[in-house]
Amino acid sequence: MPNATAAELLARNRDHVEQLSDDYFDDVLDGQSPPVVSLCCADSRVSQEAMWSVEGPGWLFTPANIGNVAWDAEDPSTVDGNLLYPVANTDTRTIAVVGHTGCGAVTAAYGAATDGALPDEPGIRKRVEPLVPIVEDALDSGVTDDEDVVDRLVEYNVREQVAFLDASDEIPDDTLVLGFVYDFHETYGDAPGRTYLVAADGETDPAALRGRIDDDDEIAVRSLL
Repeated sequence: MPNATAAELLARNRDHVEQLSDDYFDDVLDGQSPPVVSLCCADSRVSQEAMWSVEGPGWLFTPANIGNVAWDAEDPSTVDGNLLYPVANTDTRTIAVVGHTGCGAVTAAYGAATDGALPDEPGIRKRVEPLVPIVEDALDSGVTDDEDVVDRLVEYNVREQVAFLDASDEIPDDTLVLGFVYDFHETYGDAPGRTYLVAADGETDPAALRGRIDDDDEIAVRSLL
């Protein structure tokens, strides 16, 4: 009996193949030089290619992990290799760190910070543990424990990841480091799927961030903090 999920995957790939033009890969056959690396939280509801409207190969490098953590899981003093690779090897000079509303990893870290309960699975626990001090710092700094607390912590975490990358000697000085929150709960506004700019090269003040973008995009600068 054929496996239904395998059959669906292959059917979806057939659709993908049929939609590609003959020259789809021509410009990237011999290598890649993506202008942007986007470190996103690993979540089935959050598609990096979709959120940035990427239609072809070679524009976006797409590492992901739960909690969009920018440092290495084994050595927190170093940048995660999946993120660093395009910066070090393909001349990528824009980094986007993308958290999202309703993040499960941040929710788990919040639970650990408030009641001490970490996930049972060692591999998942290793990914959630680095977020716990960030959550604790956020709560200590005045992030209120209300119905939006997880989304406020998501934004706080994005800011911390951007600050880490901005201070890292491994990231060249001419690299632009941006922090976004992908909102599909309409927490920041009434347009589900919009990414909101919450940090840029260590800057987090919304008024200052609006000065860095076009007037038409000012709606995409918001903060819950």
